[in-house]
Amino acid sequence: QVQLVESGGGLVQAGGSLRLSCAASGITFGANAMGWYRQAPGKQRELVAGVSPGGTTNYADSVKGRFTISRDNAENTVYLQMNSLKPEDTAVYHCKVRAVYTGVDYWGKGTLVTVSS
Repeated sequence: QVQLVESGGGLVQAGGSLRLSCAASGITFGANAMGWYRQAPGKQRELVAGVSPGGTTNYADSVKGRFTISRDNAENTVYLQMNSLKPEDTAVYHCKVRAVYTGVDYWGKGTLVTVSS
């Protein structure tokens, strides 16, 4: 059974940093596409950062230069390093993995990031 567990969210002042982690069981991140999404109050869910099985990364324009997605295949964990946080980054952040062999998406329950001004 595939499970994704996010951690690392919290309350931080503008300009601060957080690192989110997504630990997986039942699936190998290194062989599958994965990404971080967020949903802020009153807004649609959006892709923040993604990484392909080949290592290609992409970012939302709003976070380029501030956020970095990375993988640790040995630990089967993906990370989102968030620097220079802004109040508009406040959202629930979810980890998602798409199993390449089935096309099935798996989602974590999310971790809340709150950035105060």
